[in-house]
Amino acid sequence: MTIRAAITQVAWTGSKESMITRHEELAREAAAAGAKIIGFQELFYGPYFGAVQDQKYYEYVESVPGPTVERFQALAKELAIVMVLPVYEVANAGEYYNTAAVVDADGSYLGKYRKHHIPHLPNFWEKFYFRPGNLGYPVFDTAVGRVGVYICYDRHFPEGWRELGLGNAEIVFNPSATKPGLSNRLWELEQPAAAAANQYFVAANNRIGQETDEFGADAPPFYGSSYFVDPRGNFVGEVASKDKEEIVIRDLDLDELTRTRNDWQFYRDRRPETYNRTTAQ
Repeated sequence: MTIRAAITQVAWTGSKESMITRHEELAREAAAAGAKIIGFQELFYGPYFGAVQDQKYYEYVESVPGPTVERFQALAKELAIVMVLPVYEVANAGEYYNTAAVVDADGSYLGKYRKHHIPHLPNFWEKFYFRPGNLGYPVFDTAVGRVGVYICYDRHFPEGWRELGLGNAEIVFNPSATKPGLSNRLWELEQPAAAAANQYFVAANNRIGQETDEFGADAPPFYGSSYFVDPRGNFVGEVASKDKEEIVIRDLDLDELTRTRNDWQFYRDRRPETYNRTTAQ
């Protein structure tokens, strides 16, 4: 079975409402092009406020499900498209998470993933904003297959990628906000390596632009370069540009999952009983 999938890379427009409206437009464009699933970038409706430590950005929190998720549930039903929606979640007063909601093609809310690994370093002061995720590594049964999510800094940790594979994920979305420097080579390597090691498709998308109007000199420049990779670690089509708004749309042959796993029996040959130090405290 082949499915058409889409991911976005978008610059900050200056307001939450305009970002939501822009992503509604992009979802419509993707659906018109035949896409049956779309994933938005990390914290899609806001700026990347991890650039600074400022309580005013707590105002971007929403319950999940909540107003924005429910708005896109209605759109998902209208367009018959699965959606991965990375948002800023409030669970209780002062308890906030970097979260992605997953909505099925009939508009039903399937659940959420909360980012586990939270960085705290210049331009990425995320511990100021987020608690570590506590919902495990769910895989969601959607109209197009089994979908998992792993968010940005998570990608540096192979254990979560494997958890998603053990959950029988077929496509894993990795929405990100990544700047040039140390990350460039890892951006090229990590998602293809994770896809090959765990034998599923990965959709990796990054923001674009520099949000100087919001953060001045503290604003990290984002370099796009969004892409899909297949279960053998090969790019599916071209990598997106570094500086242009794009919808990356690719056809994913899910039968390649079985072919790959038959050729490389990683799940047969793994030895979890010997990996004692991996989960040692």
